[in-house]
Amino acid sequence: MSEWQKVFEDSTSHRVEIVKSVLEDMGITSVIVNKKDSSYQFGHFEIKVAPDDVLRAIKVIKEDIKF
Repeated sequence: MSEWQKVFEDSTSHRVEIVKSVLEDMGITSVIVNKKDSSYQFGHFEIKVAPDDVLRAIKVIKEDIKF
């Protein structure tokens, strides 16, 4: 399987969880990658999807999710 690709990143876990939930509801499997440093609390979270789902995931994020 090809390497999964990042479609979203944010510094807050709740926004990333919302995006993941919406993608899952649309039938797009996604994973959250924690890029935060636990000691210093900087960094971000990423959502990655399979290469075949990248364009659809980006479209869903841009059109269906408002913060």
